[in-house]
Amino acid sequence: MSMRSHFRHILLGTALGVMLSAAPALADVVKIGLLAPLTGPAAADGQEFQRGAQMAIDEANSAGGIDGDTFELVVGDVKDQSAANVTSAVERLLGDQDVHFMLTGYASLTNFEIDNMAEAEMPYMLAATSQQTKDIIAPDPEKYACCWSLTPSFDAYNTDVTSFVEKLAAEGKIALPTKKVAIISSDNAYSKTISEGMKKTFKEKGWTITVDELVPFGEVTDWRSILAKVREDVPDVVINTDYLPGNSASFLNQFLEQPTKSLVFLQYAPSVPEFVELTKEKSNGVIYDLLGGALTTPKNPRADEVAGKFQAKYGVESGTYGVALYEMVNVYFDAVKKAGDPKDHAAIMKALSETDKQVAEGRLKFDPATHLALQGDDYIPITFFQIWDGKRTLISPAKYATGEFQPQPWMK
Repeated sequence: MSMRSHFRHILLGTALGVMLSAAPALADVVKIGLLAPLTGPAAADGQEFQRGAQMAIDEANSAGGIDGDTFELVVGDVKDQSAANVTSAVERLLGDQDVHFMLTGYASLTNFEIDNMAEAEMPYMLAATSQQTKDIIAPDPEKYACCWSLTPSFDAYNTDVTSFVEKLAAEGKIALPTKKVAIISSDNAYSKTISEGMKKTFKEKGWTITVDELVPFGEVTDWRSILAKVREDVPDVVINTDYLPGNSASFLNQFLEQPTKSLVFLQYAPSVPEFVELTKEKSNGVIYDLLGGALTTPKNPRADEVAGKFQAKYGVESGTYGVALYEMVNVYFDAVKKAGDPKDHAAIMKALSETDKQVAEGRLKFDPATHLALQGDDYIPITFFQIWDGKRTLISPAKYATGEFQPQPWMK
C-alpha cells in the first residue's frame, strides 16, 4: 500500500468513526406488561384493562413515540385471580427483558405481586384494593419505591355510605323509620374489607344489622334464600358489596321479584357496562359509589374527553377501568419523558412518585407514606352515582354533582 493510500484509509476510518459516534441510538420497542383477568368471572373488567392501556399506547405510537421509542402491550392473563395464576402471569412478564413497566386494574386478591415487583425493581401501577396495598407498602415505603396506586384509601368506602344515607334522610329525600340495614358480601379481599368497614360504621351510628351474609367468592346465580331473610325484617337499606357485575345483576333482578321499600346500594358492579346490559330498565334508581372512578362532571372535562375517545375507538362505553388504565399508561409516559430512559427503572420510579396532574379521576398525587393516591374533594373524591335509563348521574359530592337523588322506583 502506498503512503497516499494508507493516509486515505486512515482518514476514511476516522470519518466513519465520527459519523457512527454522532448517529442517534437505534429506537427501541419498549414493552408494557399488563396483568388482567381476560378469562374467568371478571373478564369484562380484564377486557377494559386491555382496551384502555392499548388506546394510550396507540396514541403515543401514532405521535411518533417518545424520543423515538415506541411501545407494545403484552398481557398476562391472571384468569380467576388465584395465587397460582397470578404468579404464572407475573413470572412470564418479568422474564421478558424488554418489559420495563407493568400495571393492572387488579391482579391478585391480596396484591401480593407488589413484592415480586419490588424484588425485580420493576415500576408498577395498580388500581386494586387499597387496604391491601397500604398494608404491604406502609411499613417500609422505601422498599416499595416501585409501586404506586391510582386507588386512594378505602376508608371512605367504609364510612361514607352511612353518611350519604343519613344526609338523604336529613334532607327529607328518604325515610329511615327503623335504622336497620342488611349487608351482603362476597368472600374476597375487596368486598369483605368494605363490608366489614361498613358494618362497623353503621353500628357506631346506632343502626341494627338485620342480615349479615357472606357468600363464597365466584359466580352466584341464586340469592333467594338471602333475600328471604331480608324480607323477614324489612331494613331501610340493603347493601351488596359483591363486585362481579353478573352476581350483582342477579341479586337486583331477584330482589325485584318481591321488592321491599328499602334503599338499594350495590358496590362497584353497576359501574361496569355489563351490569346495565344484564338488568336493563331494572337498573333504574340503583345507587353505587366509586373511589378512583371517572369524575364525570363539567368541572373535570378530562373524564368526558377520555370516555369519548374510548367510545369512538371501541364503539362501547367505558366502565371504571378502561378510563383508569388509559390514564395510568399516560402517567407512565409522563415519567418516561421526565426520566429520559425507559430502561432506567430507578428514575422512572422517582418520576412516578412525583406525579401531580389532573386525570379523569380527579387530581392525582401520591401519599409518600402509603403510595396511594390522595383522597378528598380536592384530589380523588368518593363519588356516588344513580342509574336512570342506562345513564349514570353523579349525585354526590355536591361540589361535582350533575344531578340529584331521585327515589328508587320500588320505594314509592
